[in-house]
Amino acid sequence: MLEIDSLQKAIRSEGVDGWLFCNFRHRDKLSDEILNISVDSSNSRYWFYVVPAQGEPRKILHHVEPNALDTLPGDITYYVSRQELITALKTLAGLSWGVHFSEELAAISYLDAGIAAVLKNAGLNLVSAASLIQRFKSLLDDEKITSHEHAAAHLYQIVKLSWDLVQDAYKSGKELFEGDIQLFILDEIKRRGLLTEREPIIAAGVNSGNPHYHFTGKGDKFNKGDLILLDLWAKESQEGAIFADISWAGFFAENVPEEAEKRFQTLVNAREEAIAYINRELEAGRIPQGAAVDKKTREVISSLGYSSGLKHRTGHGIDTEVHGSGANIDSVEFPDMRLLLEGSCFSLEPGIYFPDYGMRTEVNVYIQNKKANISGSPYERQFKLMHC
Repeated sequence: MLEIDSLQKAIRSEGVDGWLFCNFRHRDKLSDEILNISVDSSNSRYWFYVVPAQGEPRKILHHVEPNALDTLPGDITYYVSRQELITALKTLAGLSWGVHFSEELAAISYLDAGIAAVLKNAGLNLVSAASLIQRFKSLLDDEKITSHEHAAAHLYQIVKLSWDLVQDAYKSGKELFEGDIQLFILDEIKRRGLLTEREPIIAAGVNSGNPHYHFTGKGDKFNKGDLILLDLWAKESQEGAIFADISWAGFFAENVPEEAEKRFQTLVNAREEAIAYINRELEAGRIPQGAAVDKKTREVISSLGYSSGLKHRTGHGIDTEVHGSGANIDSVEFPDMRLLLEGSCFSLEPGIYFPDYGMRTEVNVYIQNKKANISGSPYERQFKLMHC
């Protein structure tokens, strides 16, 4: 059931006059998700759902689909013609409305340019709803943090078991393929009653230089001296469960090459500086932006000579989706100026990638009691590359 009070609390916190939802042919999955609209419902005409900072919501519906928003409270204005729609929208003129668009954040930018122009011409002041979405959808309470922690603990256990298989294969001389470890992880996720969005990334050797590597069949065989990258994510099965998402790396060898350890320690230093920076800011009474944390991380990597290996942002928001709607740790791809508010949950996964191999180290962080907390306790985040 939609919590109008929670929507309005988010609206007032962001200092806008209201949140304007609209959809056509279910193009905006966020509007459907937030308002609990079934994707199977008819949506052949635009509907608008108007949630003011105070007072009752309103619906603007086409007469062809008068029941499109029956599950939601609010008075109804019907339209047939374009002019009737514009007249209805003009009643919202002169106020600031959060809508699903952003010049920087493609993931929430569903409002098309045509309807944006209609709204502006009707006199509405449009502002990005990115921070509204974060406040309503992605800030974790204690119950959701517990769900996230449970998922993280499972993932760390699965990583340990997976690396045990890698070590056993190395020591026994048994052939081992990327697909073998991927299948093992998927079986463990299923056995533990967890859910995942897609297959984990298992990359050996030069394949690890592709951050989103994908293979078919069994993939490539692990060869002596290969760097092995494991990237896995899952959540509990109950409604509202929160994902965890971690990456670990190691060598299919008895020893770790010196240069590899140097590269990895650079990532560890960057990751730890990101965590320390967040806590310094919070202790000083300031709330850091996702973009600022990414910038700090990049500075560490660049200062140690590995800037050419940077291929992606430092992290992403995490909630009921592994790539959630909260603030991303990103100053370059889709710069995210949103604040890491109390209850924010996100990944920190600095990575560098070169022709011979790539690597990243990923932990999850959530803000609770004005402190950056690392998920997965009592399991230790990775500080050294694994080996056989």
